[in-house]
Amino acid sequence: MSVKNDIFWYDGKLIHSQTLELDINDPGLLYGATVFTTLRVYENSLDSSLTNWLSHCDRLLFSIQTFGWQQPDWNRVRQGAQILLAHFPVLRITIFPDGREWITGRLLPQSLTEKQKTGILCAVASPEFYRSLPSHKTGNYLSAWLARTSLDAQEAILVDAEGNWLETSTGNLWGWYDRNWYTPPKKAGILPGILRSQLVNWLQNHQQPVREETWSIELVQRFEAIAYTNSVVEIIPIHTVNQPTGSLQYNPYHPSFQQIRELFVAS
Repeated sequence: MSVKNDIFWYDGKLIHSQTLELDINDPGLLYGATVFTTLRVYENSLDSSLTNWLSHCDRLLFSIQTFGWQQPDWNRVRQGAQILLAHFPVLRITIFPDGREWITGRLLPQSLTEKQKTGILCAVASPEFYRSLPSHKTGNYLSAWLARTSLDAQEAILVDAEGNWLETSTGNLWGWYDRNWYTPPKKAGILPGILRSQLVNWLQNHQQPVREETWSIELVQRFEAIAYTNSVVEIIPIHTVNQPTGSLQYNPYHPSFQQIRELFVAS
């Protein structure tokens, strides 16, 4: 796969540049008024079950309809994604309120394989760094970005006003305790990740219970292992969580992770 850093798709055109020109009054620029989804292309195909193209489009459509925005030309969205997947394994598809589409590509994160194997360090963020409109993936991602960049850690864990863990700045949380998988419920105010939905269905189909419960301080102390997931990194264990009251340690090599990893080879 060739990689070109100066290529993207915008408003029906393939553009060779590292800059995008927007009107100074564009609400996407002024207010972050966009919705987006980020997907990983598997088997070099948008139609791979793991790429999950339709679910990513449905995520965009749900937000567009909720906000009363103009729908994009979906054929044009797919055309742009089809062109860019020849250059990038990860695509970010952004839609503006007037239906313009903007698609960029990037490589997989550095050291991804190592992080998947040995886990990462996380820190609990301040409750002020909550995501606005948590059911939607909007261009206003400032709080999650601040949470991640303001902490001396590889990922931030967002919490509610009571200190319950919600999600990381880029993914959904999973915990293993007493032979069950746990994940925070949608009603807690999290982004319902596409891979999260995939995993819930896949685990249940394999007779593995998934409990959607509030991640209270008491519950997170019981977990033997925790991890976060998103459509790009798949699953990354978390070995340490720093919090104001001290650090929590988890087993990044827990055998339960192998069950989830099987999803990515069983498609």
